[in-house]
Amino acid sequence: MSRSIPKILPNEDDLARLPASERIRYRLIGADCRYHANDNISAHVRPGELEELKAEVTAKMQEVLSSLVIDTESDHNTNETARRVAKMFIDEVFRGRYVPMPAVTEFPNFSRLNELMIVGPVKVRSACSHHLCPILGRVWIGILPNEHSNLIGLSKYARICEWVMSRPQIQEEAVTMLADELQDRVKPDGLAIVMEADHFCMHWRGVKDDESMMTNSVMRGAFLKDSTLRREFLSLLSKKNGH
Repeated sequence: MSRSIPKILPNEDDLARLPASERIRYRLIGADCRYHANDNISAHVRPGELEELKAEVTAKMQEVLSSLVIDTESDHNTNETARRVAKMFIDEVFRGRYVPMPAVTEFPNFSRLNELMIVGPVKVRSACSHHLCPILGRVWIGILPNEHSNLIGLSKYARICEWVMSRPQIQEEAVTMLADELQDRVKPDGLAIVMEADHFCMHWRGVKDDESMMTNSVMRGAFLKDSTLRREFLSLLSKKNGH
């Protein structure tokens, strides 16, 4: 059970005496900033606090293992599990919450390119915010630039995808967040994103269906208005998939 946060926020000296998670939470509330599972909170994390968070998560994960009646002292396989899980959550699978957007160099569209560009498939890994089960999938990105668009390198699309996807979330919101980031950075005439993914909350639990996948898309600008452009993008994706 999380502690309730008083409306009167403490000063920095008082904050320094609190666990890192509470200090960060105070800053977020003081800035009236949302901190849902798929939000990036890096602007409110100070140097050294991620290491403190890992220590907190390790201690609490150890309590979870104890509550599951797992003897982590004599079982060599689980002796370091709490620490490994904490490191995995903060440094890897939920990293997109705690670090800023990766540096992305942008180039002016000197050649005035205005033809459809498709990037993908980009492999992505995320986690379902309902059960923290893995989501493994692929993303295709369609860009219709104009003379005022910013061009970015192919690898940068993959970095932005990874940054957005490495958070607990649902697929529909993840694709929309990715579209927002790319729209703001590239400023194209049209933007299209399709994501296809396996959800392990379907494989491991519930219906235990190994065949189902989820596919969703976001279409903006010219892709939304021009059905011919939209069909061209989707048909090229079908060819890339071998369908």
